[in-house]
Amino acid sequence: MSTVADKLAKKSTRKTGGKQVRLRLVYVDFWSAVKLSFLGAVALAIVTMVSFFLIYLVLQATALTQVDEFVASITDGSIQLSEVIGLPQVMAFAAVVSILNLIVFTVLGAVIAGIYNVAVKVTGGLLVGFMSN
Repeated sequence: MSTVADKLAKKSTRKTGGKQVRLRLVYVDFWSAVKLSFLGAVALAIVTMVSFFLIYLVLQATALTQVDEFVASITDGSIQLSEVIGLPQVMAFAAVVSILNLIVFTVLGAVIAGIYNVAVKVTGGLLVGFMSN
């Protein structure tokens, strides 16, 4: 009695020639590139915020108290490093850096898409080949 698995096994034993397809990328949609670069920038912003938070926690646990005591001894206690570099200040700085990266990364994606669309008119596009087994 023949099952579906037996029929599929018989089909897979046959040797078929590989089929090759060549595609040419001649246009990148501007708004799709902007949306994709914006999503990449959002992911980068999240990574930036989390990394600033984790680095602050590690520094606070290991070296911030010793550096604070050293700075206080040099300045006769007029400057407290823990007041200047606290978690709210670090996270505010991380937010500013993330927002600037978000803007720059999105604009850069749009500019690159525009440059590619102009360059394709001269070069003819990017040739990509695929082959099936």
